[in-house]
Amino acid sequence: MQPLLDAIAQLAVPTEAGRIFHGRGGLHPGCEHWTLDAYPPVFLLTAFEPASDEALATIGAALAARWAHIAPGEPLNWVYQYRFEARAETRPMAGSVPEPHTIVEDGARFRVHLLRGLNHGFFLDMAEGRRWVRAQMAARPGQRVLNLFAYSCAFSVAALQAGAGQVVNVDMAGGALAIGQHNHRLNGLTAGASFLPHDIFASWGKIKRGGPYDLVILDPPSYQKGSFVAEKDYPRLVRRLPDLLAPGGRALLCLNSPKLGVDFLQALVAADAPGLSFEGRLPNPPAFADIAPERALKVLVYRAPG
Repeated sequence: MQPLLDAIAQLAVPTEAGRIFHGRGGLHPGCEHWTLDAYPPVFLLTAFEPASDEALATIGAALAARWAHIAPGEPLNWVYQYRFEARAETRPMAGSVPEPHTIVEDGARFRVHLLRGLNHGFFLDMAEGRRWVRAQMAARPGQRVLNLFAYSCAFSVAALQAGAGQVVNVDMAGGALAIGQHNHRLNGLTAGASFLPHDIFASWGKIKRGGPYDLVILDPPSYQKGSFVAEKDYPRLVRRLPDLLAPGGRALLCLNSPKLGVDFLQALVAADAPGLSFEGRLPNPPAFADIAPERALKVLVYRAPG
């Protein structure tokens, strides 16, 4: 546990959301089951193995001591989540969690919910992907974007803030899209986005009619029973890309599976969309450094001919 305690001892007061300690990356032996994130004004400690009361008390004491030093007089708010078998047990440990709870990344605001479910409404590890989208839209304003598996639409917010002309967000979870619509309003984005609560695989006709697109973002779950299994379903996405992309358009292919590496995605494109050219893999945020990069989040950029 010492590497986690060392990271806490070096904490600065966070102003934006981000990861503080990434034991899951394997760089801190003995701490592989711990992560610590900042969702200001709340810290989230996550364990992927059962944690003893003694361990939680030690971590809580370290957080309290550091917080008293860097933010004297301010309340310490932290939450503990234990994840197991695609379920989660979550409980507040100190202070409180705002309701509504809004965090900031690169000046954009997003609604999060730490006390329910496995996912909190915002994926911290995709920060560089969102920055890449901002850069692409700023370089050529007015582009049309298709955001598949849009979840709470963070990519859409980033794209529109940077100058996209239109973003089509598609996700079968209407509740997630409702949060996405709220995220747009939080950022004063009242036009330019559409929200389609559809099963993507049953809606290709409607999706294609909205194109062609200058950027297609594919960010599916790696495994979601009854909805998406990467090995089986990702090829069905990739083979649609040539019909969706405008000449010279780009595709952002995302995959967060420790079992499937870059070669999985590259083989899919070579087989099912061979006309697309590989431009590179985006870096993950430094806080998510992994001893085995192939196990970490993969975000690949491809470009259509023309």
